[in-house]
Amino acid sequence: MIAVVLGVLIAAGFGSGDYIGGRASAAASTIAVLMVAQSCALAVALVAALIVHADAAPHDLVYGALAGAANVVGLGLLYRGLAQHAAGVVAPIAAVVGSLVPVTWGLVNGERPSVVVLLGSATAIVAGALVAREPDRASTGSFARGTMQAVAAGLALGSSLVLFAETSTRSGQWPVAVARVSALLLVAIGAAWVAANGTLTFPGGTARVYAVGAGLFDVTATILLVVAVRRELVVVVAPLVSLAPAFTVLLARFLDGERLHALQRIGFVLALVGLLLVALG
Repeated sequence: MIAVVLGVLIAAGFGSGDYIGGRASAAASTIAVLMVAQSCALAVALVAALIVHADAAPHDLVYGALAGAANVVGLGLLYRGLAQHAAGVVAPIAAVVGSLVPVTWGLVNGERPSVVVLLGSATAIVAGALVAREPDRASTGSFARGTMQAVAAGLALGSSLVLFAETSTRSGQWPVAVARVSALLLVAIGAAWVAANGTLTFPGGTARVYAVGAGLFDVTATILLVVAVRRELVVVVAPLVSLAPAFTVLLARFLDGERLHALQRIGFVLALVGLLLVALG
């Protein structure tokens, strides 16, 4: 029961954070939204790291820092993609690519995933192709708008998961805290560059609330995910966590009235099936 509750909370956290992060990016500069979100996330991560007893080695902190950099790049691409394009296209593709990265990493390092994982990977690839294809552009071979941003976001987010997985279990929440530090530094550099070469618009009003919420949802989901792994509940939690895109798309459907073509709806369902199979394997 605990595993089910954790899994649903993690999926809801990541999916909701992605949605409101995209909404905030529609009203302000994505880099500014990330600065607000990562500042809030850092505060929460530091509190969690100090509360949980841990003995982090130097390599844990290095992996955490690299994971944070990859994560914030992925979030930036994802938020911008969600702000500019259909969530039903961006979220599933990013999730599919993000789930395939750890599988590919395992294959390169000699791991032999189960038949279920391989079947899920194949299903996810087919799903991504369907979601990315716009029916009225099929004859020209064009992809749905936002596809490339979603692929790039998935690659970055998947890489951050690989890096987090390389940290030791005794490191507690310190890799998460260090990840937020490196993410915030990277965002600050990006914001300075944007301000010097263009217009940097910070979120205000509702957009600021969305940005704060995105940071809180994301870091809370990450902390809960680490807790689940520490409690050896990942086998049960993973299938539920892989449903995060469903929360993003459902929020966009009911709050924004976003609709998908029939082919893309089929692809979205297959994407969830593929993600579940990869997680179950």
